[in-house]
Amino acid sequence: MVVSTALYTNFKEGRCLTYIGREGQAHGSGSEQALLVPMIEQARPFASDKTLFTADAGYHSEANLKALSEQGVQALIADALMRSRDERFKDQGKYKAGPDPLYDKAPAPKITGSGKFRPQDFSYDTKSNTCICPAGASLYSNGSHCTTRGRTHHKFTGAKRDCVPCKLRDQCLRTPHKTLVRQVAFFHRGRTSPLTHTQVMKRRIDSAQGRALYGRRIATVEPVFGNLRHNKRLDRFTLRGQRKVDTQWKLYCMVHNIEKLSHHRYAQ
Repeated sequence: MVVSTALYTNFKEGRCLTYIGREGQAHGSGSEQALLVPMIEQARPFASDKTLFTADAGYHSEANLKALSEQGVQALIADALMRSRDERFKDQGKYKAGPDPLYDKAPAPKITGSGKFRPQDFSYDTKSNTCICPAGASLYSNGSHCTTRGRTHHKFTGAKRDCVPCKLRDQCLRTPHKTLVRQVAFFHRGRTSPLTHTQVMKRRIDSAQGRALYGRRIATVEPVFGNLRHNKRLDRFTLRGQRKVDTQWKLYCMVHNIEKLSHHRYAQ
């Protein structure tokens, strides 16, 4: 059951003022993606033209990024591979929990290459739009203007009558016991279609400014969960049913907000 939260940051007079916009609601859904746009819509009345919304990879989808772009919402939405592209996290693997101490400590064998046929091993004639596999069989065209990540390509597929009895199946297919035929794509040079919203967001969040702005998120939104889970000991819901869980979650959020106002001497 997902508990939704939202984060937005206002930039005023060169300073960063960050607020947590809490929808304070438990949803009977195992995915967070469908909750991003509704949460931002609820937080927008408190935002300004200098507001930046941020969200983690659980809210990332092409549909969400497209909706935010069409609405003119300034946002930084992380994707699942964001940290793998950031050189600051190149050593993050050593902090992951190791396997059982009794596991086999012998070094894993190094894989020097798959040994499989690659697209360059196929004979592709751009003039006649034909493709011949290393075994000499002709593949049929099943898409001359396919698009993948903003790049167009020509896709070919082998026929069952040629691929199934072929003696080179083990060299051609990664899983010859499951896959019947081979598919191969030849990409055209250059980008012939506009960038997707995901690609635009990756460029934005991978920039120096994007990393600096998104880096502030962990110090603003995560302490809320730390307070509720560690200090308030809400490490699990003790009730059952969406309505009861929602009530319990809102109660803890209310206590958190009252405590925050009290610590900042709001009454004075």
